[in-house]
Amino acid sequence: MIKAAICGANGKMGRVIADIISKRDDIEVISGIDKLSDVAYSDFPVVKRPNDLPDKPDVIIDFSHPSALSELCDYCLTNNVPLVIATTGYTEEQKTQIHKTAEQIPVFFTFNMSLGINLLCALAKKATAVLGDQFDIEIVEKHHNQKIDAPSGTALMLADAINETLDDKMKYVYERHSVRQKREKNEIGIHAIRGGTIVGEHDIIFAGRDEVITLSHQATSKEVFAVGAVNAAIFLSKANAGLYDMNDVIALD
Repeated sequence: MIKAAICGANGKMGRVIADIISKRDDIEVISGIDKLSDVAYSDFPVVKRPNDLPDKPDVIIDFSHPSALSELCDYCLTNNVPLVIATTGYTEEQKTQIHKTAEQIPVFFTFNMSLGINLLCALAKKATAVLGDQFDIEIVEKHHNQKIDAPSGTALMLADAINETLDDKMKYVYERHSVRQKREKNEIGIHAIRGGTIVGEHDIIFAGRDEVITLSHQATSKEVFAVGAVNAAIFLSKANAGLYDMNDVIALD
């Protein structure tokens, strides 16, 4: 039985993860980490900081806030605990810290835990390889009105995958209201929409001469991300030191 700790245990995603794990027989939650540690909804203890954990877990699933990263990495490095990072909105410096941490322990890091999104990413790379620079590429992402970062980490993940396929020669353009000029060929346009309770929608538009190809993904529940995070935790608990993503779990490449 894999013993997991959830960082952000009292948040919406933390609670969903705990509920999903409670219905499995190969993993259990032994503790949680949350700044609101006095809120209880299950029988496992919740502490404010990683160093306050009563027992060492086999893996930590983080669905909290970028500000928690340093303490999490320090704890996991000191105690040799694998870390699943499902939080978004990291700075470049924090991404560097994640990569350095993965040199010593197993770290799972992706901007989206959904199986469908990772398939969409693979399809986008394939489409880009086929269409090349004959089509203009635009990405539109939609999320609920409480989401803080924009564009979404998933939109950037998709753009990076496309750009990598095109030898990193593309530049990202965010919105266009301040730019009064024709679109350049080496652009990937990225647009963010915020409203209501939209869980997450991503469209990749390949616009060519007299034809348009659109790849789309729509999440109707946050549970798809939680399921992916739990599967990642089970995978990571048996992995060696290194940086992993969903491709390693579902073998898309």
